[in-house]
This record gives sequence, C-alpha cells and structure tokens, in this order.
Amino acid sequence: MFKKRHLLSMREFSREEMDSVLETAASLEPFARGKRSDMLSGKILALLFFEPSTRTRMSFETAMKRLGGSTINLGSAEASSIAKGESLADTVRVVGGYADAIVIRHPKEGSARLAAEFSPVPVLNAGDGAGHHPTQTLLDLYTIKKERHLEGISIALVGDLKYGRTVHSLAYALSLYGAEITLISPPTLRMPDQIKSDLSSRGTIVREASDLGEVMGSIDVLYVTRIQKERFPDPVEYNKVAKSYRITPESLQQMNQGLIVMHPLPRVDEISPEVDMTSHAVYFKQSFYGVPVRMALLKMMLEDEGGQEQ
Repeated sequence: MFKKRHLLSMREFSREEMDSVLETAASLEPFARGKRSDMLSGKILALLFFEPSTRTRMSFETAMKRLGGSTINLGSAEASSIAKGESLADTVRVVGGYADAIVIRHPKEGSARLAAEFSPVPVLNAGDGAGHHPTQTLLDLYTIKKERHLEGISIALVGDLKYGRTVHSLAYALSLYGAEITLISPPTLRMPDQIKSDLSSRGTIVREASDLGEVMGSIDVLYVTRIQKERFPDPVEYNKVAKSYRITPESLQQMNQGLIVMHPLPRVDEISPEVDMTSHAVYFKQSFYGVPVRMALLKMMLEDEGGQEQ
C-alpha cells in the first residue's frame, strides 16, 4: 500500500489507507516505548530540515532508531552546499543516493512535491510552508482515536487557520470520518476558501465563528494552534492578532467533561500552563504518539519481506 510511495499530502489518502496506518501504529506502540526491534536494520533515513523543528525531526529520528535503522542529517543549510547555491533538486538527487527515504521540511509551499520529482527514494513531507503536514495529521488522528473516538466527532479548530498547515491537512482527513468542524479564528486568519469549498463538497458540516464561547459545551475536541509569526510578511499585522485566543482552566469549565485539548506545539501563550494539569490536556501525549505513527509509516514504506522483531 505504501511501499516506495511518496507521502506529500492528506488529499492523496483514502480512509482505508489512514486506518491502516493507525492500526499499524497501535501494533508498534510497544516498540515506541522501548521494546527492541530490528525491522528496519540496515535502512537509512535522511533528514532535510530547512526550517526549525523539535518534535517532527526528533520523532522521525526516534522512530527510525526504534525500528533498528539509522539516520543521516543535513544539519543547517548554511553548513551544506546549499550555501554555495546548490538547488533543492540537486540536493535531493545526491541525498537520495545515500538513504532509503528522505524526510523534508521546507519554508516554501510545494517544495516537498518538487523534491519528490527528483528523488530516487520515497519523500515524506514534514511541512512545506503553509501547505501540508501529513504525518502530523496522522498522529493527530491517532490521538483522537486513542483519547476519544474518530467517527462523527465535533471539533473546533482554533487560531491561525490561514497559515496553519496542520489544520489544513487535519480538516481534509477528518472529512472522511464524518466530523463536524467549527473554524474559530481572527477575520484575517480564516481558513482558505478553497479548503472550505473542498470540505463542503465532501459533505462535511463546516461552521465559522470568532468567539470560543459560541462552541462551549458542544464539541469533543478543541484543537488549538499558534499564531505563526514567521508566516506574516508584516510584523504589525502579526501584533494585531498575536493574543487573540487563550485557553485557561476557567474557560474550560464551560466545556463538556470529556473534551480533549490538542495542540501541534510549540505553544507560545495560547494555552495557559495551568491547563497542563487538567484532564483535558492531551498535547504531550499527542507529541509522543508521533513516534508510533511515524514508525508505522517507515515500516510500511521500507520494510523488506522477512523483517525481524525481537
């Protein structure tokens, strides 16, 4: 299903394929917690990160090593031949000769698809500007499935919905599970019209609001995103919306008891640290779940027949 396949956008996934990844991730979670595996012994994963990353980069490294494989890392672009003017296409051609798969994060939308055109090995998109972040979406789905349920949930996506690639990908995926989606953002950071149109064409119920109070008590999942300063061409415009929403224990008192609060991290000040101690907070679990999910993807893409477990 995923053998030697590029992973660029959630639009290319069927529900059956997503379910397969989630089921495989569940079977691999014991290995993510330390059980030994040699499933990908001898395999090498290349990490090309042209933007800062903590969770995505380190969870891919962890996933590969938990499966018995190894990683190579481009490091900073300034320390590579990119600083000499080498094109992304040439970098990918070269690195593809050293590794069995490439994980790429790049500030320009469409960069992962460009890399896939030139790569001799599978490319996994770890974020391309304001475009897509499919592996984040899969770990988000895994989190929702583990902590609540996936079918027919009511979810509010809050914060930067214009530049937030995590919510773009997640909205597409949830449309295949009959979700009701409420979009909450400042007027200047609304979800792009094309995405809303695509969701509606799939039969997804999509609502828009500007105030969290409008959905209090009626949602299962509150998915909060950071206002992304680095995506704003004008710092003045960023400052106008920087503190639009803040989740506190007091605001959560009006929510239903089983609500879970998610965040792709890093957070700035959109979720109060006091929320961490409540039963609603699952964002650190969410971060951990990136390991078994990325293990599942790597296994499904790279494992040879007769892969060994110990």
